Amino acid sequence: MTDSAGSRRTGAVASGWGAGRRRRRRWIWAGAVAAAVAAIGAGGAGWAAYVTLSGNITPDEAAAAELARYAGERPPSLVKGARNVLLIGSDSRAGRGNARYGRDSGTERSDTTILLHLAAGRRSATAVSLPRDLMVDVPACRRRDGSRSEPEFTMFNSAFATGGSACTIRTVERLTDIRVDHHVVVDFQGFQKMVDAVDGVRLCLPEPIHDSAAGLRLPAGKVTLDGARALGYVRARKSLGDGSDTERMDRQQRFLGALVNKVQSNGVLLNPAKLYPVLDAATSSLTTDPGLASLRGLYDLVRDLHDIPTEQVRFLTVPREAYVDDDNRDQLVESEARKLFERLRRDAPVTVVRKAPQSASDSHEKSGQDSYTQSDDYDEYRGDDGKPRGKGPGAASDPVSPAPTFRGNTAAEDVCG
Repeated sequence: MTDSAGSRRTGAVASGWGAGRRRRRRWIWAGAVAAAVAAIGAGGAGWAAYVTLSGNITPDEAAAAELARYAGERPPSLVKGARNVLLIGSDSRAGRGNARYGRDSGTERSDTTILLHLAAGRRSATAVSLPRDLMVDVPACRRRDGSRSEPEFTMFNSAFATGGSACTIRTVERLTDIRVDHHVVVDFQGFQKMVDAVDGVRLCLPEPIHDSAAGLRLPAGKVTLDGARALGYVRARKSLGDGSDTERMDRQQRFLGALVNKVQSNGVLLNPAKLYPVLDAATSSLTTDPGLASLRGLYDLVRDLHDIPTEQVRFLTVPREAYVDDDNRDQLVESEARKLFERLRRDAPVTVVRKAPQSASDSHEKSGQDSYTQSDDYDEYRGDDGKPRGKGPGAASDPVSPAPTFRGNTAAEDVCG
């Protein structure tokens, strides 16, 4: 990545009956969605429903036009078949249902941003959270009024406030050197609608939550969150845990893992009475790039995801530490961030564990900081089944081997039995 002066700133293997059940569940789920698309798209009232659902999605034409202006500076895609989708949660108070979350100041920031990498062959998916307080280089961007901003070294979430999704995408691409193929923007109301459409999401809470600011009062143990409580759970920060954004992103990742399990369950998409509301909630909640802005486009994305086992759906936060000039801001742990970005860029496996062991050289012990290690257990390039595959894809000198280990979790770990 480059700063405004042009200097460089980088910033388990499934087996047996359980695995067979998961594979059957994935195929049933994919078949249900395929059948729904076919049925909705077939003549008469079905065609009208298809048009309605496709028309619900807002195509982000402005972002597409802005990104086209900078096509020459965008990073190339290195691996055929791999895809990167930027998921943006907007904190806008504008629009129906969003005003309850605060005063509409006429601006919006990215409350949550996740870079989702889908491996070629769809053998795995890796979701990387990008902290909103991360200090980054935001390029000159087109503002909503048509004027252009100046390049600035500032908080990451200001990119969305300045120039919307196009500015955020360009910032992410400069930060990571990873091509963003698609993007999806969801606001508060849209998030709630999608959670409610799947009849809530079950979590296992290690301790009770009493948070007046978020309107949350939850017991320890198994609890099913509806849309409103789910939004409070993933947005709460100051009054839960140590108040750090680290814990907030951990909660978001645990929730997404549980959501992945819920939408893959037979009870959601095999029930005709539930299927249309789910599709209606999902489509009406989204602003996407033009390539995804149709029911067919979204189905193609779902089809890409359907055969990925939950143990290969990984969540982690980009390696970062307290910003040197302000403990309330973040900066990249540059050496580890480069390793992560390089692996995603080259579609190499990423290993996550709940608590990564620290090497002797690590010093990220502060509250709210993550730790990373290069483990001797991963000296060889390993496939997604964990088995050695030699010294890396393409050559023995592959610069992305050996594989580092990052603190994170998988969707399989977030099943609440």
